[in-house]
Amino acid sequence: MPKSPRSTPNQIRVVEVLAYPGVQLLDVTGPLQVFATANDHVAEAGGTPPYLLRVVAKGGQSVTASAGLGIAVNPLSRHGALDTLLIAGGPGVDVAAADQTLVKWISERTNKARRVASVCTGAFLLAASGALKGRRAATHWSCCAELARRFPDIRVESDPIFVKDGPVWTSAGVTAGIDLALAFVEEDLGRTVALAVARYLVVFLKRPGGQAQFSTALSLQAAEDQFGALHDWIGRHLADDISLPVLARQAAMSERSFSRRYAEATGLTPVHAVERLRVEAARRLLSESRLPVKRISQRCGFGSEETMRRSFLRLLATTPQDYRTRFGA
Repeated sequence: MPKSPRSTPNQIRVVEVLAYPGVQLLDVTGPLQVFATANDHVAEAGGTPPYLLRVVAKGGQSVTASAGLGIAVNPLSRHGALDTLLIAGGPGVDVAAADQTLVKWISERTNKARRVASVCTGAFLLAASGALKGRRAATHWSCCAELARRFPDIRVESDPIFVKDGPVWTSAGVTAGIDLALAFVEEDLGRTVALAVARYLVVFLKRPGGQAQFSTALSLQAAEDQFGALHDWIGRHLADDISLPVLARQAAMSERSFSRRYAEATGLTPVHAVERLRVEAARRLLSESRLPVKRISQRCGFGSEETMRRSFLRLLATTPQDYRTRFGA
């Protein structure tokens, strides 16, 4: 894959998004909308739209996505300039990866692109082309083990929203393709434009790259019928005493009954759930604010920096300071 410097402001960047029968619709349209909105923003400011967008597929003039919607496509091309090649994922990815003609095209096109990327299970198709060999990669959380099994020469990471390894990028599931495209816009056009695009689309500019694809808050939603009110209360009282007796009283149960029913509903002990919620809250503050680490530890209920540090090491295998260095605003 050729190496090239950051694009100049007036350069037109050709972006090809590969689709196929059974592709995940949002894997295609999510990134496309980010690039299209960047074009609109630059044009409104009097500039030349920076991206030329093409959805490409093997044969025909359209493909049917897994949602049943037809997508107009351009035929595969082996010629012409190419800045970014984006491989979408979807239920049809295994059939696509078994198509040796398509895999060969990806390999050839990758060698002409400045950068190449996959969204969600598109990593399987990109891996089949050899582009991920020896690299770090992400995919949908439910498919990480399978990607690692099929391609043992890939270092699969199950936690990040997206992974950048040289000119090759891979993202987690579905909506993570939007995060990925925003990162491309920031790299190409700068943070100001990327932030304007994110604001218009009503999404975060940058979810931390190491953020778990299932946050503690989301995983606990499985128990919302029983403990939704309790989780809301915990979120408002992280800095307070949230011991087991306090939680049991708040849930109007005996400690023994509460511990048993909570573990059955969430798969976590109450103490572990509170620790994870505190760590998640601290992660947000570390990445989005400039509050001192000591202040964050107090606000999130750890009591001391050392207690928070131990929790971060246990759950994230990093320290609060290192987390802020990597993901801080």
